[in-house]
Amino acid sequence: MSNILKEDCKLKLDIISRAKKLGMNIVGFAPVERWEKYKETDAEYYPQNIWPGIKTVIVLGAQIYLPMLETTPSVVYSELYNTSNRILDEAAYKIANYLNTLGNQGFFFPRDCYGDISVLVKKPAAAFSQVLAGKYAGLGTIGYNHTLITKEFGPRVRLVSVLTDAVIPGDPVLEKDLCIKCEMCRKCCPTSSFKTTENFIADMNKKKCAAYHAKLKSAYCYPCGVCIKVCPIGADRKIYGYNARKYLNEKEALKKDKNDPEYAGWVHCREHGSKSLEK
Repeated sequence: MSNILKEDCKLKLDIISRAKKLGMNIVGFAPVERWEKYKETDAEYYPQNIWPGIKTVIVLGAQIYLPMLETTPSVVYSELYNTSNRILDEAAYKIANYLNTLGNQGFFFPRDCYGDISVLVKKPAAAFSQVLAGKYAGLGTIGYNHTLITKEFGPRVRLVSVLTDAVIPGDPVLEKDLCIKCEMCRKCCPTSSFKTTENFIADMNKKKCAAYHAKLKSAYCYPCGVCIKVCPIGADRKIYGYNARKYLNEKEALKKDKNDPEYAGWVHCREHGSKSLEK
């Protein structure tokens, strides 16, 4: 192994160690050539075209705790979402700053990067896809619901990317899809935004989804998260379990009896700290 390669590997291990200490659960590395190789988005969204000179995208992930997510839509999940955003951006900032101290370019692309959900209603796209970055960094595969599915947490993970001109060995891209296309996300979606069943990745009415999120935000219980709540994939299920029947029956059960004891904890969280969504 050449000295240059040894130094690259040493830097990679160093970054992983620092990211873990900053609370990140998963870390992956993607050479920018992978965007050109897979061609799954327009060239204007390639990181090397947005910032010429970038060689590696480092993707950091933080888990979403399932019991809090299951209360969605609620301020409990909203606070979890906001907290994960803060720690992701802070971790990415510190990793980028560390790269700068070594003489490398290093900066981060924030996890969502839109000013307000109303913007997404008109144009439901970000300037850079964290999901594709996560795929190319070997962290997971893209599922039916357009999210990154990981072995550790299914889609219950938030992502942020650090971009650098340092050449760091990439992680292998997963070849086998983790999504089993059970379509639980489609069946439970409160807006019926997933329009097709024949495609592995669903055709999706993104504007309809964004409009619902705008409604949730006005009630202070944003975002939705149902499609990641009901996904059966992820090692976190070994801790928290999986009850497909409860997810599938939730809407009708609560319509029949909002005091249904099976959903009492979720309803309790929804009734405090945010506005009612009832018309």
